Amino acid sequence: MSAKKHQPFVPESMRMTEFTVRAVLIGIVLTIILGAANAYLGLRAGITIAATYPAAVIGMAALRLFRGSVLEENICRTAGSIGESVAAGAIFTIPAFVIARAWPSFGFEDAYWKSTALMLVGSIVGVLFVSLVRRGMVEDPDLPFPESVAASEIHKAGQRGAEAVKFLFYNIFIGGFLYLLGKINLFALEYHVSGVSIGSLGQSKVRLGAGDNPPMANAGGFTSFSAPDISPAYFGVGYIIGPKLAALQFSGGVFAWALMVPMLVYFLGPTLAPQFTANGTTNWDGMSSSLWRFVVRPIAVGGMLVGAGFTLFRMRKSLTSGLSRAFSELSGPPPALETLSRTERYMSSKVVLSLIGVMFFLMIALYFYFSQSILAATVAAAIMIVVGFFFATVSGSLVGMIGSSNNPISGLTLSTLLIAALLMVALGFTGPTGVAVVLGVAAVVCVSSAVAGELLQDFKVGYILGGTPRTIQIVELIAVVCACLVMYFPLWLLHEGDKLQGGQGFGGKALPAPQAGLMAMMAQGIVGGEMAWPLVVVGMFLGIVMIMLQVKSPMLFAVGMYLPFATTFAIFTGGIVRWIAETIAEGRKLNAAQKARVENAGILAASGLIAGEALIGLLWSGLWFIPGFIQSISFHEGSYAVGLAVLAGLALLLVFWPLKSAGSPDEPAPPSAIV
Repeated sequence: MSAKKHQPFVPESMRMTEFTVRAVLIGIVLTIILGAANAYLGLRAGITIAATYPAAVIGMAALRLFRGSVLEENICRTAGSIGESVAAGAIFTIPAFVIARAWPSFGFEDAYWKSTALMLVGSIVGVLFVSLVRRGMVEDPDLPFPESVAASEIHKAGQRGAEAVKFLFYNIFIGGFLYLLGKINLFALEYHVSGVSIGSLGQSKVRLGAGDNPPMANAGGFTSFSAPDISPAYFGVGYIIGPKLAALQFSGGVFAWALMVPMLVYFLGPTLAPQFTANGTTNWDGMSSSLWRFVVRPIAVGGMLVGAGFTLFRMRKSLTSGLSRAFSELSGPPPALETLSRTERYMSSKVVLSLIGVMFFLMIALYFYFSQSILAATVAAAIMIVVGFFFATVSGSLVGMIGSSNNPISGLTLSTLLIAALLMVALGFTGPTGVAVVLGVAAVVCVSSAVAGELLQDFKVGYILGGTPRTIQIVELIAVVCACLVMYFPLWLLHEGDKLQGGQGFGGKALPAPQAGLMAMMAQGIVGGEMAWPLVVVGMFLGIVMIMLQVKSPMLFAVGMYLPFATTFAIFTGGIVRWIAETIAEGRKLNAAQKARVENAGILAASGLIAGEALIGLLWSGLWFIPGFIQSISFHEGSYAVGLAVLAGLALLLVFWPLKSAGSPDEPAPPSAIV
C-alpha cells in the first residue's frame, strides 16, 4: 500500500448530505430500467453495458434539480448501477434452466420464486463477501480501477464548474454520436476476414524425422482475423488502464488467435473440414470460431483458475488483514460510529458474518428443494460459500484491472460449474436433478460475482470521492433486493413474447442467450461424463508457466485469451494512444503540474467516450422494441475504412485535446485523477 495517505475529493472533515430518500428512490428507478435494458441486450447479443456511467450522468442531472451534493449523487449512482450486475448474472444462468429442461416452463408459477430466490441469495452474498475484503482491494495500488476513475471524474466534473462539465459532456456527445453512426451502418464498427490462406505452405512436405508428413493441403484456411472494434468505450478503457495492462491483455488475444487457433486449424482442419463444408466451400471462419470457443476458451478457463489463485496469493497480506480485522470484531463491540471518520465507517463485520451464516442455511433450503437430498444441498451450499467468496474476490480484482464492462463473469461461472458438477457426479446425482443443482450453484455464484465486482467498483468511487462505505453497503443491499424482485418480469416478457411470435424463446434465434446456452450444455455434458478436462488442465499448466515467467498478471493474460480478439485489440489501441500522449508530453518538457493537468484531462475525455457509448448502447437496445424502426434508420452496409478514420480521429482527440490543457508551468497541479 502507498505510504502517502489518500486524500478524498470531499475532505473527511467536511459535513455533507449523503444518504437521502430522493437519491435512493431515483437510484432504484434507474436500477430497474437499466437492469431491464441490459437483460434485453444480453439475451440478444450476449453482452451487457456498464450502467455506472448512465446512472452517474442521469442521477447527477436529476439531483441538480434538488441541488443535491456530490456524495448524494454518488449514492444515486451506486443504487442505479447495480441492476446491470443482477441482470448480467441472471441472463448468463437463469435461461439455462429452461434450455436444459431442468424447469418445466418459465411461467410465473414454475419459475418466478425460484429465479428470484437464486438472484436474491447471489446478490446478497455478493455484497457480504466483498464487504469483508473491501479495504485491501480498494487501496491496492496495483489495481487502477479504470471505470471507477471514470465514474468519479463524471461526479467531480460537475463540481469543478462549467468548463469541466462542458469538457465531459462534449466527449459524452462525441462518443455516443460516433457509436450511433456505427450502429446505423454509416461506417462499420468491426472488420473480420475469415480463412486467411497459408497458400502453398499447406501443400509442402515438412521433414519429420525419418519420413514426410501427410500433405495438409486440405487445411488451406489458416485463421480468422479481426481488426479492432470501432468502440469509443473500449478505446476509453484502454486509455485509462494504460499501455502496460492493455498490452498484457492483448498478448493473451494474440497468443490465442495468432498461435493456438492457426495450429489447431492446420492440424485438425482435415478432420473438421467435412463438418464445415457446404457446396464445395469450407467455412474456415466457423471452424476457427468453433476451435476458439470449444478448445481455446476452456484452456483460458484453466488459466483463469490458476490466475485467480495467484491473484489471491499476491494479495494475501491485504486480504488476510481485512479478514483478520473482520473476525477480530467478533470478540468485542464494534467501535462507535461517532468516533470514526466518515470514510472509515463500514458495516460491522459481526453483522456481515452473521448474515453470511443466515444465507448459508437459506442456500441449504434452496438446494434441498432442487435435489431432495440434505447431503447434496449441504455440499452445494458449502461449494457456493467457498467458491463464491473466491470468485467474488477475483471478480473484484478483475474489475480493478479492466472494469466491470469487460469482467468475464461467464468464465468465472463456468469454473464454478465445473467444480459443482464434479462433486454432484461424485455424489451420484445425474439427469435433470443433477443438472438443476449444478445450475443452481452456478447461478448463485454468477450473480454473486457480478454484484461483488460492481460493488467493489462503487466502493472505489466512494473512496475517491470521500463517501461512507457503510452507507454504500446499505444502499447496495436495498437496490439489489428491489432489482431481484422485478428482474424476472423482463426475462419472462422477452421469452414469452418471442414464443408468441413463433420463436423458441431462450436459446432461439431472437434470444440466443449464448452464455446460458453454454452453461446448459456444459452442465449436461459434465453430468453426462462428456467434459474435456484435459483442456482445462492444459490451461492450468499454462497459468503456472506464466507465473514462473513472472508475468505481472496471468489472470489478465488468460482473460485476453477468453475475450474476443477485436475487443482486446480495441482496448490495446486505446492504451497505445495513452502511450503516445505521454511520450509527447515528455518531449515537450512539461513539469509535474502540467503533466497532472494533461493526465486529468485525458482521463476525463476517455470517461466521456465510455459514458457516451454506454448511454447510446442502452438507448439502442430500447429502440428494438419499436417494430421496424431500427431497419428504417439503418444504412445497408458501412465501410470499415471510414471506421478507421473515426478511430484515428478519436486518437487525435485523446492526444492533443488533453495536451492543450497543460496550461502554464506556473499554475499549481490539480489533484491527480489516478488514486
